[in-house]
Amino acid sequence: MSNPMMSRRGLLAAGGGLSVAAFLSACSSGSSQSQATGGAGSGALTLSLLLPGDVPVGWDPVLAEVNKKLQKDLGFTIKPQFIPWTSYGQQALLKFTAGEKFDTALQARWLNMTQLVASGSIVELSSLLSSGKYPNLTATIDPKIIELNRWSGKLYGLPQINSVARFHHFSIRQDLAEKLGMSDITDFAGLEKFWYDVKQKNKDIIPIGVSSRMPKLMVAWNPVGWLNPYMWDNPNMSIASFTGDSFNFVLAADGKTTGSSNPIPWWEAPGMVDALRLIRKYYQDGLINKNALTLDSKALDSQFKAGRVASGWAMTDGLSSTALPELTKNVPGAMLANVMPLKGGENAKPYQTFQSDNFVVLNAKGQSNEKAMQLQDWVSIKENHDLLTYGIPGKDWNPDGDDEYEKVSTYTFPGFALAWRAKLERRIKDMTESETKWFDWAQDIDNFTVDPYASFVPDPEPVKRENTQVTAALTQFANPLFIGAVDVDQGLDKLKKALDRAGLAKLQAEMAKQADAYLKGQ
Repeated sequence: MSNPMMSRRGLLAAGGGLSVAAFLSACSSGSSQSQATGGAGSGALTLSLLLPGDVPVGWDPVLAEVNKKLQKDLGFTIKPQFIPWTSYGQQALLKFTAGEKFDTALQARWLNMTQLVASGSIVELSSLLSSGKYPNLTATIDPKIIELNRWSGKLYGLPQINSVARFHHFSIRQDLAEKLGMSDITDFAGLEKFWYDVKQKNKDIIPIGVSSRMPKLMVAWNPVGWLNPYMWDNPNMSIASFTGDSFNFVLAADGKTTGSSNPIPWWEAPGMVDALRLIRKYYQDGLINKNALTLDSKALDSQFKAGRVASGWAMTDGLSSTALPELTKNVPGAMLANVMPLKGGENAKPYQTFQSDNFVVLNAKGQSNEKAMQLQDWVSIKENHDLLTYGIPGKDWNPDGDDEYEKVSTYTFPGFALAWRAKLERRIKDMTESETKWFDWAQDIDNFTVDPYASFVPDPEPVKRENTQVTAALTQFANPLFIGAVDVDQGLDKLKKALDRAGLAKLQAEMAKQADAYLKGQ
C-alpha cells in the first residue's frame, strides 16, 4: 500500500515545536550579499534542506558518500533536516515565516505552497531554469510538465514526479480475493463484493483501511473521489480549491465554450451525496476502520503489512509493491494487486491536470539559489540519483539492468522531496504484474485528457480570512462525514451551516471571478 503521508496530499496533524538549532550554522555562513546575489560567498558551503519523515535507516553512510561526491563535483555539501510528517507542514511554514536561511524544502499545494507564493517566501524559477546552466535537470523533466506546473505563468517549484500522470486507486490483497473466488477485480461492484466477503469470512481483517489523512480524498477529489463510484465511472470532473486543505468547488465542464466556470459546492455535483450515503453504509457495516479519524497513516501502513487490512490507498507511483516483502514475511503466500475501477479500464482517458503533488522550492532567504539549482542538476545524473535514492550499491541495493533494482536493506529515502525524475527512476525488481501495467499506463501522457482548468491555481489572498475559517469548518464537520461516522443528512446540514457562517459565499464568488478570468486567458 502506498502511503499517502509519504507522497501525497492530506491533512497534516499539528504538533511538535519549532526547532531552529539545526540551521544555526548554515545561517551564519549566509551573508547578506550572497543572499542578494544568489552567490555562494567564500569558504565551505553546506546547503540546508528540509525533508519530511524520519531519518532513513542507514542514512549516515549514504550522506557521507553523497557529500564526498558533491564536494568533489560541485564544491559544497548538504545537511538535510528530517522533520516528522506529523509536524512537517507546520514546522516548514514556521521556518519560512521566521526567515530561517535554509535552502530548499518539499512543498505542495496540499502543504503551504500557495501561502508561501503569496508571501514571496519562495523563489520564482523561470529565469534560473532557462539559463542553460542546468542541462541534466532540464533533460530529465518533460518541458510539458514544466509548463503545466506554472502558476499564472510563473514557476515556483521544480515538479518531482516519477510518472507523467498520477491517479489514486486501490492496493488490495490479491491472495484474499482469489481465496474468495475473485481472480480479477475491474470495477467498483467487484470491489464492494470483495470487501463484504472479506468482512464475512475474515473477521480479523479490516476490508477498507482509512487513516486520519485520507478523509478529504474519499468523495470529491481531482479527478476522482476514492470511494465515489460515480466519479470512477465519470472521471472527467474539474475540481478546484484555494489551498490544499480548502473547500472543493466543481467547475463547469463547458467553461471553455461559455466562458463561465460556474463553480458549485461539491455536494451539488452528480454522485457526491450518493457517495456519502454509500460510505456511511460501509462504516456502519464495519467495512471501514472505526478509528479512521485518529489512525496515523504510518500505523495503518504497518497494519497493512502485518496482513490486517484487505485494501488501502495507492498511487500510480510504482510504490505499492514495496510493501510485498514485509507482507509476505508476516503472511506467507500473500500477494498484492492494484485495482483501478475505471469504466473503460486503460482506455478511460480520465482528466488530469498533470500538476505535481510534490515540488522542491528554493527559499528566498537561502544561501545560494544557484547552488540549490546545481544540487537539483546533480541529482538529475543517474549515478548520483541512484546513490541518494537507493543508497550504497551492494549494501542497500543491487542494480538489475538499467531500469530495475533489488532492495537489500531497509534504506528508504523520500526521493519525491528532492530527486524524483521520471526518466531516472528504477522499478523494484519484484513489482507485481498489475502494478507494472498501471505504472506503464501512467507514463504515457496520451492516456489522459488534459483538464480544461489544468493550469488554474486560484490566489487565496483576496479571501484569506474566509478560506482559513472554511478550512477549520471542514476539519470539524466534513471529515466525520467523509468517513461515514455521522448521519449524512444531519452531518451535511451542520456542514453547510458552518460553511455559511465561515464565508463560503464569498469564497464561491471569488472562485468564479478568478476561474472566469483564467478561461478568458486561454
